[in-house]
Amino acid sequence: MNSLVSANLSCLQQGLVFLESLPETLYARPCEDLFGSSIGSHMRHNLDHYAAFVAGLGSSMIDYDNREREELLETDPSTAISLMNRLMVILEQLGETDLDRPMQICMDDGRDSTRSATSLRRELQFLLSHSIHHYALMVAIARGFGIRRFPENFGIAPSTIHYHADKGA
Repeated sequence: MNSLVSANLSCLQQGLVFLESLPETLYARPCEDLFGSSIGSHMRHNLDHYAAFVAGLGSSMIDYDNREREELLETDPSTAISLMNRLMVILEQLGETDLDRPMQICMDDGRDSTRSATSLRRELQFLLSHSIHHYALMVAIARGFGIRRFPENFGIAPSTIHYHADKGA
């Protein structure tokens, strides 16, 4: 399996472990220090991007603007866990030759939706970075609610992990 696909699968698996250990009452609780967002709203946003990626596999057009934004993903952790499991099954099917397939993305640039050339490989890089960023925000919210235990390296970029490992060596 390609290391980039594997990294995305590991990232989603970290999210599963996090949600399974999180008290359900905290999932949708807003955090005023982070603009009233919740762990659930960040998880939904994250999963919306993965779902847009998967939806674009057949058409070679990934439209990050046209996301479902399903409210149940924000309020029900079991719905998020179920979607994560389905997304992982689909990602596991990606082969090395799929990753360099030319794609287009559509994403709002602040004035209009702009289309750009890309590849599945590049979008998997984006999804991984995007996920880690939102996981870090989830950690901040959870810490505000008194949670202190997280999956190993949850919300930490691989480059940061490698930097600290090299620094300590």
